[in-house]
Amino acid sequence: MVVAGLLLTANDAVLKWLTGGYLTGQIMFVRGVFVFIPVSYFIWRAGGVNQIRIVSLKWQLLRAGLVVTGTFCFVTGLSYLPLADTVAITFAGPLFVTAMASFFLKEIVGWRRWCAVFVGFIGVLVIIRPTSDAIQWAALLPLIASFTGALRDIITRHIAAAEQSSTILAVSTAVVCLGGLATAPFGWQPVPLDDLVLFLLSGLLLGGAHFLMIDTFRYAEAALVTPFKYMSIIWATALGFLVWGDLPDQWTISGSAIVIASGLYILNRETKRRRAAEART
Repeated sequence: MVVAGLLLTANDAVLKWLTGGYLTGQIMFVRGVFVFIPVSYFIWRAGGVNQIRIVSLKWQLLRAGLVVTGTFCFVTGLSYLPLADTVAITFAGPLFVTAMASFFLKEIVGWRRWCAVFVGFIGVLVIIRPTSDAIQWAALLPLIASFTGALRDIITRHIAAAEQSSTILAVSTAVVCLGGLATAPFGWQPVPLDDLVLFLLSGLLLGGAHFLMIDTFRYAEAALVTPFKYMSIIWATALGFLVWGDLPDQWTISGSAIVIASGLYILNRETKRRRAAEART
């Protein structure tokens, strides 16, 4: 998971670099085309194209639409915010998942986890830093991406038993490409060879990270693996400083610590609850 987090953060850094010369929609399309390289490998591992079966097109398209929205907001946010700030705000994802699971999946969320969710969102506000004028609007973009990502995860839980992972990845990637392609009339730029290599690198980094995460969760419990995801803030800080000279201020550091602590507490409570339920059966 440490390596997967590094690959994902490196992908984010490449995307941030590309936002300096290309529209978000063009980045989504070109990167999406190259993501099909690792996705094709996943499909091959699952038994080939003949094994692809879409059980619920409605849920697949809804999930893919959320991926498009989240990707658009996240990439656009990268163009305005430091890398570490953008990554830190997306740590709100588990808070959204916990809050919405009680409504959409009818999961029981105790008062302790609700308190952790509340404290975690205070941490998000610390990172975003509301002022007397207005919340930094650009900071809302990764927050929206985090929210849509939580909805995506809720839907994934709902359809995971019936749909293959390779099918879910293939549908989402295809819809992201189509969503990006729809922006072609709005000022796409020619892509020189050196930038094309960066797009290829981004696609391979993203695909490699997802491959490692899938295998990691297959062989280890989420309670052991998930905390390492938060190391992404270390990679984001390092890459942000090395490439752009950015360092997170005390607000981002403090807010990140609050959000991470809340997320780890929620994970700990969920793990204890699940193990207690397994012990009773």
